[in-house]
Amino acid sequence: MAEPLRFSKMHGAGNDFVVIDLRDGAPPPDAALAARLADRHTGVGCDQILTIEPPRSPGAVAAYGIWNADGSASGQCGNGARCVAAWLVRDGTAAGPRFTVDSPVAAHEVENLGGDRYAIAMGVPRFAPADVPLAGFAAEQAEYALDLNGTRVAFGAVSMGNPHVVIEVADAVAADVARLGPELQRSAAFPQSCNVGFAQVLAPDRIRLRVYERGVGETLACGSGACAAVASLVRRGRLAREATVSLPGGDLHIRWPADDAQVIMAGPAAFVFEGEWQA
Repeated sequence: MAEPLRFSKMHGAGNDFVVIDLRDGAPPPDAALAARLADRHTGVGCDQILTIEPPRSPGAVAAYGIWNADGSASGQCGNGARCVAAWLVRDGTAAGPRFTVDSPVAAHEVENLGGDRYAIAMGVPRFAPADVPLAGFAAEQAEYALDLNGTRVAFGAVSMGNPHVVIEVADAVAADVARLGPELQRSAAFPQSCNVGFAQVLAPDRIRLRVYERGVGETLACGSGACAAVASLVRRGRLAREATVSLPGGDLHIRWPADDAQVIMAGPAAFVFEGEWQA
């Protein structure tokens, strides 16, 4: 039989992961293995698989890869970044209050806030349509609109290293996430698909958010989606630069000090169990 694959099961605000150490040079999971691991009935069950890898930039303690439940690769995952940080601290690879990790798209500064909480510098939001990418619009707009099967949908678009749509809704609980999420992801306007957030402004410093993730479906939390929602709503004059984002799995604290500054995301990271996958 093949050598068992050791893994850690973790979650950040309910967004759950299978974490695999590949620093010995083992290959990342292919689409078939990712789907089997992610299956909640016959596998371990997760939204995404995170692979711990050797660092790619000077000063970083490690890098990580992100693999969706359908086997596709992702460029960014805020909740996953916190889980990777906690995994590296427990492993002894990361020490001290601050360290750097490499995501698939950038190097990220991490602050260990104590307990199970970490803050991650998630990068500067990019709003130009070509950066999202968003097709069919030449110039950056605070809000765009598309007709989806007879429904006019207004939204903001932003890249946090992965593409995000942010739709402001009157009631996030009642939002038509299951229909509009897939329709936007399939739209020709998003050549790389997109993560779709449905944001309800509760106060100048608080929103409620649901996210339909690319390659996964609706999740209990999405860290990069929370960053994108705050950045988009700040640009639209709807939210303060520091806000609490309430997701189905828990709260994240998001801070965007200035237009040219990185978005800082803070929240929990939890270990669930350790296991071995026998292929």
